[in-house]
Amino acid sequence: MQFTHEHRQVQDTLKRFIDEHINPFVDEWEAAEIFPADEVFKGLGELGLLGLTKPVEYGGAGLDYSFSVAMAETLGHIHCGGVPMAIGVQTDMCTPALARHGSEELKRQFLAPAIAGDMVGCIGVSEPGAGSDVSAIKSYARKDGDDYLISGQKMWITNSLQADWMCMLVNTSDGPAHKNKSLVMVPLRENGKPVKGFEVGQKIRKIGMNSSDTGLLYFDEVRVPQRYRIGAEGAGFIYQMQQFQEERLWAAASCIQSLNNCIDWTIEWAQERKLFGASLADQQWVQFKLAELKTEVESLRALTYLACEHYVAGQDVTEWATMAKLKAGRLNRLVPDTCLQFWGGMGFTWDNKVSRMYRDGRLASIGGGADEVMMGILTKIMGIAKRPAHG
Repeated sequence: MQFTHEHRQVQDTLKRFIDEHINPFVDEWEAAEIFPADEVFKGLGELGLLGLTKPVEYGGAGLDYSFSVAMAETLGHIHCGGVPMAIGVQTDMCTPALARHGSEELKRQFLAPAIAGDMVGCIGVSEPGAGSDVSAIKSYARKDGDDYLISGQKMWITNSLQADWMCMLVNTSDGPAHKNKSLVMVPLRENGKPVKGFEVGQKIRKIGMNSSDTGLLYFDEVRVPQRYRIGAEGAGFIYQMQQFQEERLWAAASCIQSLNNCIDWTIEWAQERKLFGASLADQQWVQFKLAELKTEVESLRALTYLACEHYVAGQDVTEWATMAKLKAGRLNRLVPDTCLQFWGGMGFTWDNKVSRMYRDGRLASIGGGADEVMMGILTKIMGIAKRPAHG
């Protein structure tokens, strides 16, 4: 996959926005443990950056997925992990199924405002007892006339303290676990106030991704029209698995630039830091480790670009996207950890850029499917583990 002049234009536009409207405020948002999503998303929406791959008729640019990868990579210029993740939720996690399978009404009511930056969205899959095991969710939508009454809990939900709506995976029948789930568009707020039956139970404090708001949410018979369901009833598990392909590609692409930044910052530090009469960068061990890390990051880039190329060609990229997500998670642990060691005591200070990456990057091996789930998927594709019977 080769980036064209058009890809570079998108990246340059986003980089300018990051330099002017995001990075100057990152430290403030990290301390506040939240960032102004409405303000940031509106600015991105005005530049046409929230709907690069979405249909033109709803305000999108109608471009192929390589532009989403280009954008995700550029988000790595942001000096924290929380804000890029929140943007990725809007562009590549809570909207793909809506754009692909949603009705005209749903696209007009939820997708178009999300693309414009007028609404903040979130994706509701994980629950207190169901994270990587999506089939184990317990939240339930009971039919009442033409409506659903939705009850249950959702946890670890990014953007949820500010979101206007949720693309929610919920059980809509008592059938087999992989055939009884639907994706439903659930409004969370009207005129800035929570809808009846919806409550933010807790703002979750995390060890990293501090500028991203994360909530534990309660639903007590929240009334939603059945026409707010995305696509066919019972097809939600399949739609969410499709949505995961884009989420995992985004997750891999969003790491590339930030990992390279971590290496570059460490090279600059090592060249300045004096140790036993020479610079830290003069130590062969330091040189070799940084060279090794750079090689690993470029391997991730190649794998991610390959997966994207297959995806744009219309192929199922479950295998490639899973590999890229797994590799990205591992490198988000290895690179900052190795670099932090070279920073010595400075690396153990809270405001150090590498220490922030060390904290933020740890989520990559957990969120969007843990490393172990990625390996489980791959072993099934490889034919060395049995596939479960899906009833």
